[in-house]
Amino acid sequence: MARPSPRIEVAHEALRQAIIEQALKPGTKLPEDVIGEQFAMSRTLVRAVLAKLEAEGLVDAHPKRTATVAQPTLAEARDVFGVRRALEAEAVRLVAKRWQPAFASELESLLRQEDEARSRQDERVSIHLAGEFHLRLAHLSGNALLERYLRELITRCSLILAVFGRPHSSDCAIEEHSALIAALSAGKAEEAVAIMNTHIGAVERRALLGGDDEKPAALGDVLSHYAAAVTARQAPKPTAKPSKTASSK
Repeated sequence: MARPSPRIEVAHEALRQAIIEQALKPGTKLPEDVIGEQFAMSRTLVRAVLAKLEAEGLVDAHPKRTATVAQPTLAEARDVFGVRRALEAEAVRLVAKRWQPAFASELESLLRQEDEARSRQDERVSIHLAGEFHLRLAHLSGNALLERYLRELITRCSLILAVFGRPHSSDCAIEEHSALIAALSAGKAEEAVAIMNTHIGAVERRALLGGDDEKPAALGDVLSHYAAAVTARQAPKPTAKPSKTASSK
């Protein structure tokens, strides 16, 4: 299978992250010419990016109208959380069966980063890391299909939080994630499942607290910021040059 164009990958990841972190709010228009100019892509490639985001539930695209960041309904939001709760519980059971100390180290590292973002009052990074915690847990389940479905559900939940309420309380999320790691480390699988169920229920309730009135940023400014971040992450790291020795003269 052919690998997608690097420009498509960068554009997709930049837009995806901007939507997940709520830099692009639900309903934001995504003109093809602005995206094409930012990523030096033709309209055909832009449409491929938008189609991919639409398949993930992040964008509403129409043949004769400008694509927009998706706006899930309340009914859709409830459906998403219902399915997510079931799949997250199964992911926890699978992780518990495969548990090893290295898993705790991986998850605790994300937890520390989330705590640091909270201390800086960096809400967008905190949202992103909270989602990454769940994605990492899904990856540790060893079930690639489950991981794929949860990835889509977790990104859709970010939209739901943007539409129906303010993001989760970082304090609560970190405490809930920490309790989950502790239960898994202790070999208490069903306790871990119960913690996850409670946690997802709490996230769902916090999603209904009411929105905010933050003025949206210009699309070009947002894309420029996220494109630079994605490109920096994907750039190959420089390799150290071998040191010269006396014998090499």
